[in-house]
Amino acid sequence: MALPWVRLDTQFASNPKILELISAKKHRAAFAWVASLGYCGAHGTDGFIPDLALMYVHATKADARDLVEVGLWRQCNGGYEVNGWLEFQASDDEAKARSDKARKAAEARWKKTGI
Repeated sequence: MALPWVRLDTQFASNPKILELISAKKHRAAFAWVASLGYCGAHGTDGFIPDLALMYVHATKADARDLVEVGLWRQCNGGYEVNGWLEFQASDDEAKARSDKARKAAEARWKKTGI
């Protein structure tokens, strides 16, 4: 289930991992990390970025290596995982449950008003 938004810590720009990328002139990789949060939220992947989706987060394989090296991504079978995704973002199951709960509440309100 797609998330309409993802959480981005207001202090992300001073995160030591981001600072390491920026000091090494790897701004593209830092932006790819931010874009990867949006990709994962939009596609309900629970933090997984398939190898074939690197272009959709504006990353190259070199950017992916840099993100793994600083610890923002982890390499896994078939792609990469955003490190700490489930600590800071709603899982796909949680998003579905929240949506179902909201839908049922809306249905109950509509039923109660007779519309």
